[in-house]
Amino acid sequence: MPLVTESVPLAVWPAAQTSAQYQRAGRYLPDSTAHPGKMLPALARRIVETYSDPGHLVVDPMCGIGTTLIEATELGRRAIGLEIEPRWAGLAAANAAHVLGEGASVEMRVGDARRLTEDLADVAGRVDLVVTSPPYACDVGTINKSAWLAGASMCDRDSLNYSESPTNLGRARGEEYLESMAGVYAGCYDLLRPGGLLVTVTKNLRRAGRCLDLAGATVDLATAAGFRYHQHVIALLCALRGEGLVARPSFWQLSHTRRARASGQPAHLVVHEDVLVFIKGASRG
Repeated sequence: MPLVTESVPLAVWPAAQTSAQYQRAGRYLPDSTAHPGKMLPALARRIVETYSDPGHLVVDPMCGIGTTLIEATELGRRAIGLEIEPRWAGLAAANAAHVLGEGASVEMRVGDARRLTEDLADVAGRVDLVVTSPPYACDVGTINKSAWLAGASMCDRDSLNYSESPTNLGRARGEEYLESMAGVYAGCYDLLRPGGLLVTVTKNLRRAGRCLDLAGATVDLATAAGFRYHQHVIALLCALRGEGLVARPSFWQLSHTRRARASGQPAHLVVHEDVLVFIKGASRG
């Protein structure tokens, strides 16, 4: 469990009253479906609205298809994105041009979140808000249901864990993942101005038959980097309908949950993400 000596405010946000596909339809390019770990546009927008003001500088150091950047720019913020994979960086730039129009003020850079102080040195100490959804330290990929039913792999190989490169952070596990993310959060600390906020979006998933407490690990890593744990938001990935919740699981989630339950494991569908908010003090320590 995270080493926290005081309680933090807890909130619940409905982020999926409409499906992810509906939220992106007609706005984001169809190729966006190829990315295996997209943030919900409604969630990105609410994070930016809640934790920044118009004119503020927002950075996403693992920006994927550019969701946070696009939603932030539409809300009148300045936005810079960093993405290690040229494929996704190009798609993020194309999405920005498609949604916001040519000449949009979104700035995209190809770079590694583990080298933030080098790749974003020109804005170090001046960023108001860092928003990121890091890899979940579990396998992710774009589902190819028809291929799976025909006996092939469930996921397209070129989408598995974001990249075929073994050096991509999406492929890190265990201590390697924790050490890498510790460096990322230390870099985020250096990017932010005093009082600036880091917001991470994580999800607790199962790995090797056990739940991986990624939210708790993230709190530990961020506080070790010098941040103060400020707020915890439960972002619902299901729809609220009266007094009930309507889950929208992927084929991947359903298959793995059913397989786990069939083997006697008490697995359930995960219908939320943990939005963790951290604040930078005047100095580390």
